[in-house]
Amino acid sequence: MSDSKKILDAWDAYSDEHTDLDGWPYDDHAYGLRASQRDADTAEAFEPLRYGARHLLATAETQLGRLPEDAVQSRWVYQLGVLHASLDRLEQLHERWLETRDALPATAKPGTTVFDDALAEYHAESWSYLDDWATHGKTLREINTAAAKPPHRWHLHHRRLLRPTGGPRHGGDHAPGSRECRGRVHRTAPPGWWR
Repeated sequence: MSDSKKILDAWDAYSDEHTDLDGWPYDDHAYGLRASQRDADTAEAFEPLRYGARHLLATAETQLGRLPEDAVQSRWVYQLGVLHASLDRLEQLHERWLETRDALPATAKPGTTVFDDALAEYHAESWSYLDDWATHGKTLREINTAAAKPPHRWHLHHRRLLRPTGGPRHGGDHAPGSRECRGRVHRTAPPGWWR
């Protein structure tokens, strides 16, 4: 995803330099070639992630559901939705590309016009969805980082809930394990909870 972001940043810089104030390219042919290269580079950068992307999304959703509310960014749910929708579309386009590739003449190999044009069209159709992953993919890392942090505030909140509510907090006339002390602590934490 970091490679995809670098490709996107490089494209933005190129586009700013080679278009007028209205966004029209100075040289249509050169601009089109550069856009095709951008599409191909972005698709290549996403390839190592393609088959694990669904698992990464499922993991992030599980982690998000376990985080305390004060550790959650409000945009994360929306961004996960964008990533889901984009991945669905990318999978559809990939299946269509495989069908197109298999239907090409036997002589249509990489490097031939027929093959390269079909591949360029596939990359162009995929680019906006790959761009979504380049833009919002950092959400997966952010959620994972939040899930890995010790939930100190959550622990403090629940420790307050478990604070003794009856009788003196320290000392007293009764032994801690006596029947008379029952009212002081209403619940006990599971082993290791205080760590």
